Amino acid sequence: MSGYTLAFKPAIGLYGQHDPSAVLFEDGRLVYGIEEERLTRQKHAVDTFPERAIQSCLDYRDLALSDVDRVLLPYDPTLRSKLIPHHVRDAFRVDGAVRTLTSVETLVKTQAKSRFFPRREVESRLAALGDSVPPIETRSHHACHAASAFHPSGFEQSLVLTVDAKGEYDSTVVWCGDADGLERVRTYTHPNSLGLFFAIVTEYLGYRMFNGEGKVMGLAPYGNENPSVERTLRSLIDTGVDYDVTELTRRWGTGHGVRRLEAAFDRDRTETPEEFTQWEKDLAYTAQKLLEETVLAIVEEYTETVGSDTLSLAGGVALNCKLNKRLRESDAVDDVFVQPVAHDAGLAVGAGLLERSPAEVPQLETVYYGPEYDADEIRDLLEWNKIPYSEPEDTERVVAERLADGDLVGWFDGRLELGPRALGNRSILADPRTAESRDRVNRFVKHREEWRPFAPSMLEAAADEYLVDGEAAPFMISAFDVDPARRDEIEAVLHPADDTTRPQTVAQRQNPRYHRLISEFADITGVPVLLNTSFNDHAEPIVTTPTEALKDFFGMGLDVLAFEGLVVEKSTIETDRPAVPARTT
Repeated sequence: MSGYTLAFKPAIGLYGQHDPSAVLFEDGRLVYGIEEERLTRQKHAVDTFPERAIQSCLDYRDLALSDVDRVLLPYDPTLRSKLIPHHVRDAFRVDGAVRTLTSVETLVKTQAKSRFFPRREVESRLAALGDSVPPIETRSHHACHAASAFHPSGFEQSLVLTVDAKGEYDSTVVWCGDADGLERVRTYTHPNSLGLFFAIVTEYLGYRMFNGEGKVMGLAPYGNENPSVERTLRSLIDTGVDYDVTELTRRWGTGHGVRRLEAAFDRDRTETPEEFTQWEKDLAYTAQKLLEETVLAIVEEYTETVGSDTLSLAGGVALNCKLNKRLRESDAVDDVFVQPVAHDAGLAVGAGLLERSPAEVPQLETVYYGPEYDADEIRDLLEWNKIPYSEPEDTERVVAERLADGDLVGWFDGRLELGPRALGNRSILADPRTAESRDRVNRFVKHREEWRPFAPSMLEAAADEYLVDGEAAPFMISAFDVDPARRDEIEAVLHPADDTTRPQTVAQRQNPRYHRLISEFADITGVPVLLNTSFNDHAEPIVTTPTEALKDFFGMGLDVLAFEGLVVEKSTIETDRPAVPARTT
């Protein structure tokens, strides 16, 4: 036995068409992980088998596929048969009788075939990577979400909540986590899906499901209480611990739900989501309100049932930082851990943790699990492309001075983050002190809607000074109110509509170089905070390689690029230099 386990989430067939990833465990310990989108350069890597991510995991330890003891898949095809009763009921409710019988017969045959088809396809795809395919085991989708949340939480016992669009048959699951592992307490089955409900509102507002939900969350604070909007939305769904959103969600996808919203509001869906009316902002506000109301009701009900005031969260809905703020502030909850890779890319992590004793899993403090590149590789790339660079004795001080002078900086250092947030290794950084700084990043660097807010990285020791009820928050996954006395110091990282922020706190033990950069900026300005957004252009995955960082540097309004102690400045480069380097790394 080699001690290696490979876990990966495909995005093929009936088991989720987005966010594939792969992770490698060594003797039960997570040592490497990467999302397929970072390698294909296609956002969410839709309908993709994670071949590149798998190979990247193997390359990390110089392994052949045959060196791996087993492969884990974070879904169980046999559980899909539990969906058949719903499809039968829905077919009889919607279709004509003759068409219904044909539809049901086809559905049953499809389910019977699909129970085994994914394993055969996975085996075939793996065989292309090596001549010996390890044993393949499957795990339940929501159990993997739950393990990814509870096992690395540091809690001895916890209420665990997993909320997403759909697993095999389940959409929201309540769990009890303790030293013996996880026990299901309640299951809300598909199509009673909060994730799909919010996705339908997202599509109605002109964005795309599984991509635009965060934008709707960010739009919500610009809205107001609107009794007419709320009355109409409540006529379609029931909220609370026994919620029911199936009037909108009863058919997979968003088409049916969007049509129901169009009919109920007597308004067509938004086609061009660049400028929103106040009515559309009010709808976003109301959808966010009802989502928070429902999840909070579940948490308050089941903290008492499981006898724990700690909460562990995963599933795509757990990426909603406003919801997480509401849960953290509940009197029913004493402490919250949200898996930073809460969406489906984190399923592979949970698959590898599921069989381990929670007590054996260390508390998660970082997600720096991807590839890294040393200074020699980067120096070679720059010299090959005849790009001038410097090697300051104190890179952090030099970059901090440039940030304090108002320059926009690409910061590329160490291992790539796993998950949707850049946490100081693949980041674009700016001075947080003025709204003009925020607007420059939106307009000249990120090329996105100017109403969208940015997040801060701050020294962990400063959390109490800047945040109301401040605490360590290393993953930029929960919103906080900002102390009114400090708001003027960090205007660029406040949500313009409600003055909240979604911080990353940084401790030296987590990221020494990034911690020192922020400390140097604090020494110069008195503010231990930086504006931090992901190093990518609009609708592009976070950069992975030095070449990608250079391409974005030349194609965006950045002034400085710092990576692994080397510094490139546009002011020292000929203005007619090609934007795409000639050599890849």
